[in-house]
Amino acid sequence: MQTPVSVQDKKAFIQWFLNHYQLKKRESVWILNYLVNHHDLLVNVHFVRDAKFCPRGIVMTSHCSNEAPFRFYKNHLVTTDAEKSFHDIRLNQQEPLYLQLNFDKSYQNASYVAVLEQNPFIPEEYFITKDDKVVAENLLNQTLYNYKKNILMREINRSLDNMDQGKFMDLTAQLQILEKNQPPLLMQ
Repeated sequence: MQTPVSVQDKKAFIQWFLNHYQLKKRESVWILNYLVNHHDLLVNVHFVRDAKFCPRGIVMTSHCSNEAPFRFYKNHLVTTDAEKSFHDIRLNQQEPLYLQLNFDKSYQNASYVAVLEQNPFIPEEYFITKDDKVVAENLLNQTLYNYKKNILMREINRSLDNMDQGKFMDLTAQLQILEKNQPPLLMQ
């Protein structure tokens, strides 16, 4: 579980950000200044990646990034009108607000990473595709097959060393069944 980010840390980060980066939309600066000056509102602000998946998210972009200047997401609707988002923020101060800032090398910026929280709304499919699941399942099946085959081969060799014909016959039968049910080979 992640430790919540303090309001003081959020405030300090926003002030630092405003002093070091110029945003593409001036309304974004107004919104960030509004957040800094409202302690109760900052309690519900969460810095995340991929705010587009959040029920109420804002994406703001600095001039040093090629991303869209401004996006406000609310219940699967999106707008580029910063004033509408500002009114929503003022009217719904008790609702969580997820904020994503796009700026050069943001993923390497210690100040930003310090206030980032895990986004609980990112769907699993966003990271893992169906193809990835198939590849992972095939890899698991192939690995399990190789493991079982190696154990059987060792036991077969041991039965030959011990000249145990009954055990040898039983183990080779098991090996034949295993090879008959071998998973398809992985593509390289």
